[in-house]
Amino acid sequence: MSVFRFKAFSVDQTGCAMRINTDGVLLGAITDAEDANTVLDIGTGTGVIALMLAQRFAHAQVIGLEIDESSAVAATKNAAQSPFSDRVQVWHGTFQEFEPANPIDMIVSNPPFYINTLHNSDVRKKQARHTDMAFFEDLLRYAQAHLSSTGAMEMILPPELSDAVIAKAYELGFFLQRTIAVSSFADSPCIRCIIRLSLQKEEVQTQRLNFVIYESKGVYSAAYRKLLQPFFLAF
Repeated sequence: MSVFRFKAFSVDQTGCAMRINTDGVLLGAITDAEDANTVLDIGTGTGVIALMLAQRFAHAQVIGLEIDESSAVAATKNAAQSPFSDRVQVWHGTFQEFEPANPIDMIVSNPPFYINTLHNSDVRKKQARHTDMAFFEDLLRYAQAHLSSTGAMEMILPPELSDAVIAKAYELGFFLQRTIAVSSFADSPCIRCIIRLSLQKEEVQTQRLNFVIYESKGVYSAAYRKLLQPFFLAF
């Protein structure tokens, strides 16, 4: 189905290069933007992460950036038809072109991450899924330039890539505040890392947490159900 219905809003995925996926909803449900007045979702796609964050944080103004025109059109409509239409806007273009009027308190991104792999033949999907480390360096430098003094950035990435991004972030003066290692099952390896970076040095040790999606094949874990319960009709 093109329309994905959540408890508080619906997302029409028609024309979107990348559809709603587990990575996106995990990031939208886990990101801590409690102290953020402004949130920037880079690569918003359908707009689902931006809408989830708007639902969770009623004080926040959320901007979704999307390079793909058709996806940006869809995300704009989804935001306009949501209960959060007064607080969510979508901007079509690259993040490098976007100049916020004020510093951003939280930047989130479920970015393309297939590095050094065979590229997809579909141009729009290739754009949505593939990138290289230069992209992440640009993304980090953008965050460095536009985050507020107490701001943070959260991304969801495969483990090896998260290590490389964290290393580059350290070079640029970022500090790792939290890593959440996501696994399909309790006894399976980590498949994604949700990392939180900030330019503000933390006095406490970096948090390292684990998150398991499935209790058994086809059965979601209690943690996953609790996390997505505010959003998914099935929960």
